[in-house]
Amino acid sequence: MGSNAAMARTSATATADTPQRVLDVAERLVQTRGFNGFSYADIAEVLGITKASLHYHFPTKAELGRRLIERYESRVLEALAAIDRAEVDAREKLRRYAAIYVEVLRANRMCLCGMLASDYATLAKPVKDGVKRFFDRNEAWLVGVLDAGRKARTLRFSGAPAVVAQTLVGSLEGAMMLARSYGDVARFEAVAERLIAEL
Repeated sequence: MGSNAAMARTSATATADTPQRVLDVAERLVQTRGFNGFSYADIAEVLGITKASLHYHFPTKAELGRRLIERYESRVLEALAAIDRAEVDAREKLRRYAAIYVEVLRANRMCLCGMLASDYATLAKPVKDGVKRFFDRNEAWLVGVLDAGRKARTLRFSGAPAVVAQTLVGSLEGAMMLARSYGDVARFEAVAERLIAEL
């Protein structure tokens, strides 16, 4: 009747999708609870799979964390590339950068790497390295925007672009945490706009 073949295909598809489903659930848990705020049992319960199945795809939580960062970083870099393709000035690029944070906050989540940074002391080295790489790449992109804005005279600031980039990332991550504490995205938006307006 072909039903066994169809069931086998469905099972194979489900197995192939399992790593992405695990990453989806783990990402939400990190962004809402922190890396130390969930276990493999939590993911297994949500997905209705065994912990053994989780360990098959992600042998350790450190490996899961590393893969989460890679996927998240890839999406953020794609968003930054899209901003670069838009024909807008440096100030508008900074506003669009801040809007990435707003989108995450509106989904009642936090920046994945910001949450990982809060657990930094307990993270495995590959995860720590991934967190630093994520922020390094964000800051490098911001340096390019700031430098171009200064040259075009659309942005005015004192000091090195690298220091301003670090200030922006640190301020936006902090503003995100406080906005979440108050359940008020507008708090974040006000801080972001003030930071950008002062450049």
